[in-house]
Amino acid sequence: MIATIQYNSRKIQIDVSKPIDISIAIDMSKKNINAWYVDDPKIFPENIEGEIVKVSEGAVVNFNNIHFNPHAHITHTECVGHITNEIHSVNKNLRHYFFVAEVVTVAPENDGDDFFISAKQLKTALRNKKRDAIVIRTLPNLLEKKSKGYSNTNPPFLLEEAAQYLKEKGIKHLLIDLPSVDKERDEGKLLAHNAFWNTKGQLRLDATITEFIYVPNTVEDGEYLLNLMIAPFENDATPSKPILYQIIQ
Repeated sequence: MIATIQYNSRKIQIDVSKPIDISIAIDMSKKNINAWYVDDPKIFPENIEGEIVKVSEGAVVNFNNIHFNPHAHITHTECVGHITNEIHSVNKNLRHYFFVAEVVTVAPENDGDDFFISAKQLKTALRNKKRDAIVIRTLPNLLEKKSKGYSNTNPPFLLEEAAQYLKEKGIKHLLIDLPSVDKERDEGKLLAHNAFWNTKGQLRLDATITEFIYVPNTVEDGEYLLNLMIAPFENDATPSKPILYQIIQ
């Protein structure tokens, strides 16, 4: 099924029957990703007046509760409300869902025990390309990214200069396969978050950061159409399901 999309002066064609899902789900049949020192997610049937509401227990429906934190347990998309005193909802501020995105693969640099992505690396990857979104795949790109416990592991992060560059480049949507764009323990500075959302100036209310994605190794670097789908929670962050479509040349 081929769709043609008018994007500014371009006509983009995609095959909508070939989506590339780069989200990580909560799946209670296996080990889940986890970060930020919280318990694992839980999915469990409701108990009403001593009766477990589950078909295998004699109920007519399955009726599950889900306990999770979007920042810790699942692919999620967040807005500037994640770091501001004033409440901002990603569900209200993300109003468009299709974007031209560039997938880039980066091997983080290191300084001692810290591994990070620099502005130079992103400039090399993007060059003069104009994109709405960037999808960052870090190396090594192992399947354990979909089940890893990240607490107290000091994962790679973006330098402030890298986030600043993306803001100046006009990137509105930043997607990355890490638990955060910032260092795990940075004394609350959140330099990359603040730089990307421009908290010292005019807030970029329509800009988003999506963390905990997973881009399969079979996906080549390059230009894609991104469908950034989110769950309708009025919150600073919400579970999301980013989908890439290869652009037909």
